[in-house]
Amino acid sequence: MTAYLTRPDKPALAYRFRPGRAPTIVFLPGYMSDMEGEKATALDAWAGREGRAMLRLDYSGCGASEGRFADHTLEHWRDDVLDALDATAPAGPVVLVGSSMGGWLALLVALRLGARVRAIVGIAAAPDFTDWGFTEEAVALLREQAKIERPSEYSEEPYVTTLAFWESGQANLLLDSEIPFDGPVRLLQGQMDETVPTSIALRLGRAVRSADVQTILVKQGDHRLSRPGDIALLLATVSQLVKD
Repeated sequence: MTAYLTRPDKPALAYRFRPGRAPTIVFLPGYMSDMEGEKATALDAWAGREGRAMLRLDYSGCGASEGRFADHTLEHWRDDVLDALDATAPAGPVVLVGSSMGGWLALLVALRLGARVRAIVGIAAAPDFTDWGFTEEAVALLREQAKIERPSEYSEEPYVTTLAFWESGQANLLLDSEIPFDGPVRLLQGQMDETVPTSIALRLGRAVRSADVQTILVKQGDHRLSRPGDIALLLATVSQLVKD
């Protein structure tokens, strides 16, 4: 059942928390996505079968949460994750599973939580996409208009980017310096992904300080990585990490 976290001066957050054995698995959706996607619900169903604790949420302005999408930034959504964890699982180890932009958020959350984060799983993780994903012309248009809209492959709604979001991304770039995380990292990346290049997964693998980093390239896998075999790979990856 969806619950709501009310917060002073912030939108109420929609979330679903499943009590169970630690570590708490936290699913972080991608940009303009929500907690009801195929990967999130499949992972939650698996957690239920295994008696594992799990948290999934909609960021402010997304899904069932309050707020207007265009009013929020990468830092707002990072803080949403931290607030939801504080309310549901304030102590104990966590495993962060981030899809696309959620992979960037997973890294930013891990930098805040430190040793609480046992492992990170990135699914087509997209850190720094405000840097490598925008042409000079797009950035110039953002600075001029404060917002741009582009067609989305994954939704009938246009892909909206605000100048505030872009600036928050630029203030939180990670790939050009060492990322001080020492736990296991698993990066699942489709070789046919036209949104996040394979080169980003390889850069991320090099940037993370941990010696336990595996980049798994999925032949014919696209950005969503939501085919039955892709879901099975995700569940097997998370299962191994929580057992270890």
